[in-house]
Amino acid sequence: MRILLVEDDPMIGEALSVALQDAAYAVDWVRDGESGWHAVAAQEHQLILLDLGLPKLDGRELLRKLRAADHTLPIIILSARDALTDRIDGLDLGADDYLLKPFAMEELLARLRAVIRRQGGQAAPELSNGILHLHLRTHEVRYGNREVLLTAKEFALLQALLLRPGTILSRSQLEEHLYGWNESVESNTVDFLIHGIRKKLGAEVIKNVRGAGWMVARPS
Repeated sequence: MRILLVEDDPMIGEALSVALQDAAYAVDWVRDGESGWHAVAAQEHQLILLDLGLPKLDGRELLRKLRAADHTLPIIILSARDALTDRIDGLDLGADDYLLKPFAMEELLARLRAVIRRQGGQAAPELSNGILHLHLRTHEVRYGNREVLLTAKEFALLQALLLRPGTILSRSQLEEHLYGWNESVESNTVDFLIHGIRKKLGAEVIKNVRGAGWMVARPS
C-alpha cells in the first residue's frame, strides 16, 4: 500500500516514514501543502496522512481542494490541533479520520488497517478472497491448512493483490505498492517475492498472466 505523507516537521516526518516502511508500507513524504497537491496528481496513492499546519498551502485548504476535485482516496489528519471545532471541521471537510498528536504508532497502524479493510470491502481484521486469508496486523497468511508468516515485502505484494482480487496487476503497479520515492527499485524484486510466497503456500496461489502481470482469484 502506497501512502502520501504530508508533514512539515522533519523529526516527525522521518520517524513516521521509517515506522511505516517497517510496517510494509511504501511512503512518499512531502513537506508542504503545494507539494502534496502535486504529488497526488503525479503518483497513485491509496491513502494520505495529512498534517494541518503546513507551509505554502494549509492542510485544511489542501483537504478542501482535494475533495472539491473529487479525489476520493482516504485521508487521515494527523494534527496537534485538539479543539473540538478543529476535529469536526476536518471531518466535515472530508477527512476519513482525525488523530491527535502526539499519538502511539500502534494506534496509527490500527487506523490504517481499518481503512485498508474498508477499501477491501471487509470488516474482519484480514483481507481474503475466500481462499487466501491475510491478517493485517500479524502479517500471517492462511491457505488451507497452512499458516505462515510473510516478510514485510511479501506482505505488501500479497496485500496489493488481495485488495483487487481477480484484477491483473503489472510489474510496475506492484512495484508502486512496494517502494516509495526514496527507495531503489530492484529489477527482480517482484519475481523474487512471488517465488517466496509460492514456495511457502503453493504455486497456485498467485496466477501469472503472461505478458500482463499477476493476480489472485476473485471470490467465488
